[in-house]
Amino acid sequence: MLNMDQKLLKRQEEGKIIRTGIVGAGQMGRGMVTQMVLMNGITPAIVSDIKVENAVNAFKYAGVSDEDIVIAKTLEDANAAMECGKYVACENADFVSHANLVECAIDATGVPDVGAKVATDALRNKKHVVMLNVETDVVIGPYLKRLAAQEGVIYTGSAGDEPGAVMELYSFAKAMGMTVEVMGKGKNNKIDYSCNPDTVYEEAVRRVMSPKMLCAFKDGTKTMVEMTAMSNYTGLVPDVIGGHGPKTSPGTEGVKELNEILKLKKDGGILNKHGVVEYVNGIAPGVFVTVSTPNQEIAYQMSYHSMGPGPLWTLYRPFHLCNLETPLTVAKAVIDHEVTCVPIDGLVSECITRAKIDLKAGQRIDGIGGYTTHGSIATAKESNEKGYVPFGLVTNKAVMKKDCKKGELITYDMIDLDKTTLIYKLRKEQDAMYGRFVL
Repeated sequence: MLNMDQKLLKRQEEGKIIRTGIVGAGQMGRGMVTQMVLMNGITPAIVSDIKVENAVNAFKYAGVSDEDIVIAKTLEDANAAMECGKYVACENADFVSHANLVECAIDATGVPDVGAKVATDALRNKKHVVMLNVETDVVIGPYLKRLAAQEGVIYTGSAGDEPGAVMELYSFAKAMGMTVEVMGKGKNNKIDYSCNPDTVYEEAVRRVMSPKMLCAFKDGTKTMVEMTAMSNYTGLVPDVIGGHGPKTSPGTEGVKELNEILKLKKDGGILNKHGVVEYVNGIAPGVFVTVSTPNQEIAYQMSYHSMGPGPLWTLYRPFHLCNLETPLTVAKAVIDHEVTCVPIDGLVSECITRAKIDLKAGQRIDGIGGYTTHGSIATAKESNEKGYVPFGLVTNKAVMKKDCKKGELITYDMIDLDKTTLIYKLRKEQDAMYGRFVL
């Protein structure tokens, strides 16, 4: 993002303000709105939420006065308000994708099917799309990338989210000629595969979070989704289903320990192979890449620069600011016409579905952040061969056809998915494009 401050200042001075539309005014959307109001050259012109008061409050958190906020009931009202320089709040997400002045749409809902609709509508209306909803991206990211190319606009994941943050390190290392052996993220608590919205409710209230969102973090689903995205952006793969999740000391000491932990098993480490994605307990909230070099002079230089003796060295970013960095990806897309992170072509890995509890035939289950299932990661090749169900396709209308034990991976023959969702239909098209398992 070098020089982006100057590029945005120039847009501000020229009056070419980038108008964005944001779908979802929960914790992620609310912070994004506030950050964007403080920036030069960009504005959150319209915010949509199923509870319009959430959108209104997002503007108020940012210090926007009541007289500058318009609640739009129709697209015409929304367009008129934006043309008058007002901030628009609405319930209908379609307004974001269709509004005349919006240049870039951002989905911050975390709901896979909502993300599918927001993205496809916006792209077909020639608007750039920044997908903070990684849950959608890991299911149909390649489809959306192709659609964006057809429409002459940008589809991209977001800076600040862990996959986007670690891509900065990955690109830095690759540009320098390093070999990236491991790419990953820290996790600040041990995975609790059995947690549900009820068990995390008090903590969620205390942290002003949705219980389902907090549950998705604690049961590991968010970590698996993020690792899947990293894999799809780079071609790196999980070493084993679900990853190893080694534990380290906190902070910089833990980073140093990764140089030993992430060696191959034959060299005293935990990995069967290199070229992998992984998560680590102990260095949160940072992201990292662990690199090597075949050149002895460069190895000497890395040691000289206090990176450790080798043969592995870890580059670490100790923070990721999630939604607060998203506006920078918007600016990169609109001004430079460049992505922050996007699937390379087709899926490399898949976020798959695992039973959180014993499930019975005929039982209706739920998806992300729920009571019955959580996400894991496998290579797309293995997932395709064994028929593992992409977690983003599981909704509360899915019904088990067979009994399934706690911890078991769910396959297509075990479940009746809701085939009426948009994301299901788009995934079917995507699978046909790439000659994969056809739903």
